[in-house]
Amino acid sequence: MKNYLIIALLLVSNSLLAQKKVIDKVVAVVGDNVILQSEVDQQYAQYLVQGTKPDPGIKCYILQNMLSQKLLSQQAVIDSITVNDDEVDEEIDRRMRRSIANAGGQDRLEEFLGRSVLQYKDEIRPDIREQLVAQKMQAKITEKVEVTPLDVRRFFNDIPKDSLPTFNTEVEVGELVVYPELTKKEKEFYRDKAEALRLRVKSGDNFGTLARLYSQDPGSAADGGELPSFDRQTMAKEFTAWAFKLKEKEMSPVFETEFGFHFLEVLERKGEQVRARHILIIPETTPASLDRAKVEIDSIYKKVIDKKMDFSTAASLYSDNNDTKYNGGMILNYESSNRTTFIPTDKLDPSVFLVVDTMKVGTYSKPEIFTDTRGKKGYRFLYLRSKTPPHKANLEQDLPKLKEAAYETKVNKVVSEWFEKRRKASYIKIDKEFQSCDVLQEWITKPVTAKNE
Repeated sequence: MKNYLIIALLLVSNSLLAQKKVIDKVVAVVGDNVILQSEVDQQYAQYLVQGTKPDPGIKCYILQNMLSQKLLSQQAVIDSITVNDDEVDEEIDRRMRRSIANAGGQDRLEEFLGRSVLQYKDEIRPDIREQLVAQKMQAKITEKVEVTPLDVRRFFNDIPKDSLPTFNTEVEVGELVVYPELTKKEKEFYRDKAEALRLRVKSGDNFGTLARLYSQDPGSAADGGELPSFDRQTMAKEFTAWAFKLKEKEMSPVFETEFGFHFLEVLERKGEQVRARHILIIPETTPASLDRAKVEIDSIYKKVIDKKMDFSTAASLYSDNNDTKYNGGMILNYESSNRTTFIPTDKLDPSVFLVVDTMKVGTYSKPEIFTDTRGKKGYRFLYLRSKTPPHKANLEQDLPKLKEAAYETKVNKVVSEWFEKRRKASYIKIDKEFQSCDVLQEWITKPVTAKNE
């Protein structure tokens, strides 16, 4: 993959340099809009920067997406659908963070782009705005789509019996987590470390450089601590309080959130959106704090085992995992749009699967130490609420999944019919270089509405 990434970055650089020397070629026309070769090449370069294998055939799919985007954005103008600057900024920042990570740092990405990230952001802004408008337009097209129980039954009955999908073993798993909590004295070292960095910034040291060297926030350290724009609902409440209290270029004192000790600087404020940068110092778990967490979870576990408290209540009251405690401790299947608690065993966290695979339904595992996805240590015990063996799809067991599939099928049909209608009513011309693309045939062979020359 590293070789692919190097090739990608070189292609980005060469493509952008070539665009300065060669007059662009129009590769497609949609109504009054044109799509240039350089636009296709730029999106292909972005595709490669993600570390994917070079494949010129992908350009066919890129052009297909761009054609669809043009039709949607043209209709969006008629329907007065727009996006604001904050939405565009957030999407650009998200994409650039991914590109920087794949390139191995901002400096390396800028080296191969031959320009600063700021300049590159300005270049891709119009296309990102159009993409977001197109997404909103498509959402409007499908906003009234819904499926009834009768729709689901018809969808199921239309599936040939020998083509019914087989679902793997699924489980419902709950967890109760207790993280070690440091005493005030144990926290002092980490607060002082953050304060020392803050004083260095006040003395003239570069905030971004210190963030890259010392911040322990994996999502922003490489960007000099800079975060994408956020509102009052996005961040931890303590973080939000300081971010919306300070003026631009002001810096906060050191403060604590559930993640550790921070200080931040507000870079920009636009209405109810703030752009800021921060440095995070994460306190390390001590043996003493782990011992205290073990005593606490053993006590909770005993209450549940002795049936003095049901699992759902215990998780809601005592679990430190906010992702599950408000769901009675049950782990959700985030890959499903229905947010169901039924999870295929091959989608479970391997460390969870190894435990529940040996459990009987209705039982609890003993409290054990574990490390979460952020690298934080704690104790947890698991509850196996149900286990469904592999089976052919049926309405009784799989109604949520079949409803989801029926909905997606209906959405795809509505979108396809909308595009078919718009293609027939729009002037579309595609350069001969792309006319051999299989995915573009329906755009090429359609009856073309005459256009005044």
